[in-house]
Amino acid sequence: MSRGYRVIGKQGRVTGRIGPGLVGEVMVAVRGGVEAFYAYPTVPDEEIAPASIVVVVEFFPPRTIYVARALP
Repeated sequence: MSRGYRVIGKQGRVTGRIGPGLVGEVMVAVRGGVEAFYAYPTVPDEEIAPASIVVVVEFFPPRTIYVARALP
């Protein structure tokens, strides 16, 4: 937990493609709103398309997260 909010374990929607050599973007509900985070895949070489639902696995304040695809 950092700065009064939890991010790990939350689901978010990909708004900017995540993949090798890319810094993706994920929108996550925190602090009563929705905020954008820079996102990287937890599995190297994995690509995750926009509109996909992901789960936050790791959080590095203030805005960097590592994500995995959410189970259907």
